[in-house]
Amino acid sequence: MARIIVVTSGKGGVGKTTSSAAISTGLAKLGHKTVVIDFDIGLRNLDLIMGCERRVVYDFVNVINGDANLNQALIRDKRVEQLYILPASQTRDKEALTRDGVEKVINDLTTMGFDYIICDSPAGIESGALMALYFADEAIVTTNPEVSSVRDSDRILGILSSKSRRAEQGLEPIREHLLLTRYSPERVNRGDMLSVEDVQEILAIPLLGVIPESQAVLKASNAGEPVILDEGSDAGQAYADTVARLLGEEREFRFLEEGRKGFFSRLFGS
Repeated sequence: MARIIVVTSGKGGVGKTTSSAAISTGLAKLGHKTVVIDFDIGLRNLDLIMGCERRVVYDFVNVINGDANLNQALIRDKRVEQLYILPASQTRDKEALTRDGVEKVINDLTTMGFDYIICDSPAGIESGALMALYFADEAIVTTNPEVSSVRDSDRILGILSSKSRRAEQGLEPIREHLLLTRYSPERVNRGDMLSVEDVQEILAIPLLGVIPESQAVLKASNAGEPVILDEGSDAGQAYADTVARLLGEEREFRFLEEGRKGFFSRLFGS
């Protein structure tokens, strides 16, 4: 049975799509058949970060409307064998997603033997975001360590507990995970940013990962490669740790402390 995981947030620009790409890639690298679905109808950024924008012929809405089948719309990643992408439509609005249509796609993906279905949600609580979380078994709530971002994530937690299929049917609640992105220990120490402990105290859900603020993320996005493939970068390593924890492995959290400067860095103030 496929695990359906929504990557969600209350605020835009916190790194949801970057995280969806990295986590789905990490799962596939470990041998799990994984598909990542772009629910951001009308914008469509996932295919850019995955580097497959030129290969999009059919999309999520085409499948729902019966204009194409899943085999026609799914894009197989060239770098990771078990990874597939289902892109969003750029020419439709978010109302093009219907609950029955999304359910059929998810059921068909399960039948095709996928182990993980990662739903890359739009930000906020509009229809596309609500559709992305409705069928989820688990949610990765993505937030920056800033008050406005954390506050909006708290609102998402309320929606997860009340507007999902699991809530409607009285089933076990969606399993919630916290993913903290763009974390800078230096800014925390200066008081410019919330600490990990501050965010955990506000949201009160288990911490899955802490992704450091890193130029590697922007570089990977511009290159059309999930940053987890950059195994030498701090962000790539942090996402690999996140995937391992998602699979039940215990890993120490890294990149939480300000790095000690060497002699020449202190001497020249850099």
